[in-house]
Amino acid sequence: MLIISPTVIYGMDMSNTIIGRTEEQLELKDIFNSKRAEFVAIYGRRRVGKTYLVKTYFQQSKCLYFHVIGLQKGTMRQQLEIFTEALSETFYDGIAMKTLDSWKEAFQRLTAAIQKLGSDKKVVLFLDELPWLAVPRSGLLQALEYFWNKIWVDLSNVKLFICGSTASWIIKKIINNKGGLHNRVTRQIILRPFLLSDTKAYLQDMGCKFNNEQILEIYMAIGGIPFYLNNIKKNLSATQNINNLCFRPASLLFNEFEKLFKSLFKHADAYIELIRLIAEKYYGVSRRDLEVKCKLSEKGGTLTERLKDLEDAGFILSFLPIDHVVRGVYYKVIDEFSLFYLTWIEQEENTLLKIQSKSDFWKLKHNSPAWNCWSGYAFEAVCYKHVNLIGKALGIPDSSRALPWKFAPEKGSNEQGAQIDLLFDREDESITLCEIKYTAQAFSINKEYAQKLLRKKKVFVKQHKTKKQIFMAMITANGLKENLYADDLIDGVVTLDNLFQ
Repeated sequence: MLIISPTVIYGMDMSNTIIGRTEEQLELKDIFNSKRAEFVAIYGRRRVGKTYLVKTYFQQSKCLYFHVIGLQKGTMRQQLEIFTEALSETFYDGIAMKTLDSWKEAFQRLTAAIQKLGSDKKVVLFLDELPWLAVPRSGLLQALEYFWNKIWVDLSNVKLFICGSTASWIIKKIINNKGGLHNRVTRQIILRPFLLSDTKAYLQDMGCKFNNEQILEIYMAIGGIPFYLNNIKKNLSATQNINNLCFRPASLLFNEFEKLFKSLFKHADAYIELIRLIAEKYYGVSRRDLEVKCKLSEKGGTLTERLKDLEDAGFILSFLPIDHVVRGVYYKVIDEFSLFYLTWIEQEENTLLKIQSKSDFWKLKHNSPAWNCWSGYAFEAVCYKHVNLIGKALGIPDSSRALPWKFAPEKGSNEQGAQIDLLFDREDESITLCEIKYTAQAFSINKEYAQKLLRKKKVFVKQHKTKKQIFMAMITANGLKENLYADDLIDGVVTLDNLFQ
C-alpha cells in the first residue's frame, strides 16, 4: 500500500501529484488503455483518498473527464442540479442549462454528448459518492442499468467509475447486484489506509521530518488516513500534534467519530454500539458472545449484515482462530482512530466540553498505567496490519496463515490459560509463535518472562495437539536485548524498522 497527496475536496492545497499508490495507478492505466468499455467500482473508508486518486490521475490523461459528486442528504432535485451543472461545464463550456427532470433524461443528455465526440475520444465518467446521488426512489440505479446495458457497454472509449465511502452500499447495490447490473462491474479497486511506510513518505512530502517512533505514535492514534495526517504540524512533536488534533473541543478529531459513522451508516447508533462491544476485547470477540451481548435476532441477518458492513468499511477484521471448529469466527477492531477514540477521547468528552482542555493533556498521560496498556494493544493492532512485512522479516512463507490465539479454560478447571499475540501457521510443518511488545527501549527477557513464554508454548502445543515444529519470535518497537534467555528461546526478531520497509 502506497500513498497519495492531499486533495482539494478536503479543503487542502492540491499539488496534482500522486505519491505512491503504484498498484492502483497501474490498474488505472490498464483500464484507460483497454479496448473495451469499463465499469469500475472503487470503494474504501471515508477520507482515504478515493476521489483524489481518480480525479488527479485522469485530469492528467488525454481524455474528457466528467465528474459529478453526490450531495450528502441531498434531495433528488439537488442531485440532478449538480449533475446538470457538471454536464454543462464538461461538455457545453458552462452554458446555463435547465435542470434535468429525471436520471433517465440526465443519462440521455450525457449519452448524446459522448456520442457527439466520436469514438476516438476517451471519456471518463466518474459518479462520485453514488450512494448519495442515488436517493431512494430516484430511479438512478434503474437508469444506470439501462444505459450501461443498452448503450455504454458498446462504447469502447467510455470508462465508467462509481465510487462511495459506504462500501457496503457499493458491494450490495452494484457489485453483488442481482438485477440488471449483475456481473456488469469489470473491475474493483479497494483503497485502504496507508501503512507505516506510506505515512512516513506522506509526512515527509509535507516537510515533517519525524523519526519512526514519532510516526508510530501518530499512527497508533489516528491511523493512515490522509485527511487526518494532512493536519499534522511539522514543528510539533507527535504528542503535541495528537493533543491538538484530539483533545480540544474545537479540534478536528474531537467530534469526528460520530460524524464518521453517521456519514457511513443509516442507523449509526447501532453500528457505534456494535464496534464499542468489539473494542472492549482487544484480542477479539466471538460471534457467539456478540449475539448474546447485542440481543439481536439472527432472523433477517441484522447482526450479520452490520458486522459485514463494519468489515467492508475497514473498521473491524473477522478471523477464524486456529481451532475454529470449536470456537467459530472472532472479530477485532483494526481502525486505529476508532480504538483511540473509544479508549481516550470519549472518556474526556464530557469534561472537555465543560472546561478548556489543558495543552499538555496527552503529555500527562504518557507512561501512565492506562497509556502503557493502550500503547501495547495499539502496537499489536499496527502489527496485524503489517503482518506481511513481519512474515517477510522472519523468512516465513507467504502461504502461511497469520492470526492471534487464545485458550481460556472453563471455570473450575485446573488447566492453564494462554494467549499468543500472533502466530504463523505454516505449510512447512512449522508454527511460529510471536510475542508483541511495545517498549521505549530494547525489550529484555528475564527469568520470569522466560518461564511465561515456555508456559505459553506448552499450553499451545497441548491444546492445539500439534506435532509441528514450534518457533518463537519477538516483535518489538526497539529490538530485543541480547542475553541467555533471548538466545535460548527466541528464533527471530522483528523491529519497528521492519514495519517501515
